[in-house]
Amino acid sequence: MKNLKKIMLLSAIALGMLASSCSSDNSIEVINPTDDSGQVPSEDLELNGSVEEDRTLDPSETYSLTGILTVEAGATLTIPAGTEIIADTDTDESSATNVYIVVQRGGQIDIQGTSSAPVIMRSASGEAGTWGGLIIAGNAPSTAGSNITAEVGGIVYGGTDANDDSGSINYLVLSDAGASINPDSQFNGLSLYGVGSETSIQNVALVNGADDGVEFFGGTVSVTNLYLENNEDDAVDWTEGWSGSLDNVYVLHTIENFSTAIEADKDNGNPMITNFTAVSTTGGTALQFKSVSGATITGLSLSGYDTSVDITDDSRTDLSDIILNGATADPAMNYSGDPTVNVSMFDWISNREQVSVLPTTVGGNLTLDANNQYVISGTVSVEDGGKLTIPAGTQITARSDSETNATSIYIVVQRGGMIDIQGTESNPVVMSSNSGEAGSWGGLVIAGNASTDAGTNVTAEVGGILYGGTADDDNSGSISYLILKDAGASINPDSQYNGLSLYAVGSGTTIENIAILNGKDDGVEFFGGTVSASNLYLENNQDDAVDWTEGWNGTIENTYVSHTIENFSTAIEADKLNGMPKIINFTAVSTTGGTALQFKAQSGAEITGLSLSGYETIIDITDENRTDLTGITVDGNIVDLNAVYNADTTVDVAMFNWVN
Repeated sequence: MKNLKKIMLLSAIALGMLASSCSSDNSIEVINPTDDSGQVPSEDLELNGSVEEDRTLDPSETYSLTGILTVEAGATLTIPAGTEIIADTDTDESSATNVYIVVQRGGQIDIQGTSSAPVIMRSASGEAGTWGGLIIAGNAPSTAGSNITAEVGGIVYGGTDANDDSGSINYLVLSDAGASINPDSQFNGLSLYGVGSETSIQNVALVNGADDGVEFFGGTVSVTNLYLENNEDDAVDWTEGWSGSLDNVYVLHTIENFSTAIEADKDNGNPMITNFTAVSTTGGTALQFKSVSGATITGLSLSGYDTSVDITDDSRTDLSDIILNGATADPAMNYSGDPTVNVSMFDWISNREQVSVLPTTVGGNLTLDANNQYVISGTVSVEDGGKLTIPAGTQITARSDSETNATSIYIVVQRGGMIDIQGTESNPVVMSSNSGEAGSWGGLVIAGNASTDAGTNVTAEVGGILYGGTADDDNSGSISYLILKDAGASINPDSQYNGLSLYAVGSGTTIENIAILNGKDDGVEFFGGTVSASNLYLENNQDDAVDWTEGWNGTIENTYVSHTIENFSTAIEADKLNGMPKIINFTAVSTTGGTALQFKAQSGAEITGLSLSGYETIIDITDENRTDLTGITVDGNIVDLNAVYNADTTVDVAMFNWVN
């Protein structure tokens, strides 16, 4: 039937009555108000019932799906670019489980979306699981057999025609599906039952589903350019020997308690997957293989998952049917690396979450997008000749998990590389961990070619990074208005990351307006170099707020240190040879006692404008034999170990009101 409104019974007219349905014994006439082109007039905007002849929707209208819309064998439902279909499950007659679109065996669907005008299918409420999505049944093989009854809707699928054609889908955004029938049976966003290889599916986004994004029940169909965001069970699921392919798949998980990025079950049809990037900000499992299922996946990139590969059968030791990036699957590997799919290819999706993965290496110029949230779960290295630009308002979240230790998660600017952090007072750049726990990542590390007392081409205590040279005016870039949280991962008792680690960074580098919070080790540490910094706010870093060594001889100006936690180390720790750095306007406040300034070996500084409050020990000289303190001056005088230096605050904390 072309008319999908309520059925009118001729026999009821004689009685002066209208009915919306009839038994199979009644003789009925269906009203089909169509024009010669097959276009249904705009007033027919309620979709349900059967499509038995070709029908084309009107893209200028918004359609309400109020029941089951069935495209029968021999008919084609055409949905032009820009058409919107809204599933209405709030009507008295319907519930989520009987509102969906199904293309029966022999029927076809033709979704003609474009990148500028995709077809939209969604629910009226916008809540996950409030309708049944799109189902296609075909005549392609399934290891379950032929003429199989699907777990939903009593739909019959499966045959012997691997080349079966159920139509075409292009540029479709489908959201809010996944209605639950019972704990064992659910609808998905896109359910493909025995669909054949002649069916064309490309440029599809499946978002906010209460069950799987897409599930293949056997069949030979392939899909290209697939985006899956926050589907609460599996993003991609297959079973019954599906043997098609996927190309260019991007999966995003930002909600808790989802199942997997891929779940594969039952017989192995060895589907081929090329370029599969999955990102999680909440852990979880990436790939799960049940029974004897398998796949060949090339171009696999996983980021942020607790478990990369889960083999559910403990007795299954032969994993040769699971090939990941050219080798047999190894559950011990995390399969992290640069994204193999650029999420920007899905910018045609208007309301997608803007979460991206930073690449592991930056060899050229890379400018981030402040509208995106970036995730790192490994090392991001800006190489010699590379430049990483981070605009105002950008957020970068580090995620450590059981597979990737916190000590391998950090951003490093190598010698010859540059970073340009362009935060503003109203829109700072923020780098933090997803857990909010101190020491859950390694922070920001910059290596330069300036001089250090350790020599040249020195290997850092973290990451095997090389630093040190003879170019004291070396330029590693610029940092302005940066909030850096939760860093300080510990390698061993003698080696730790800091919030900001500066290895032989040169004076050509600009560092200003920095807040370093909740670190497990130092806030900022200078390993030699000549770089200066201004306007530093350091709060509750559990070792030293400011630390220097190896003859650093730059300047820090306008520094405010706050200690409100027990057992921190110091506001300043200085070690080794004295490069006589200048400290101008330094205010430190403790509510828990502790030590303010600690000088080791022959270290020193020229301090002007010192204000200390609440510390039990003001000046700690660790070498008891050191009697010459001329290398440590405060306001032009040699340091007085008996002075308290509790003058009026020299830095107004209000200047850091931009720190959230």
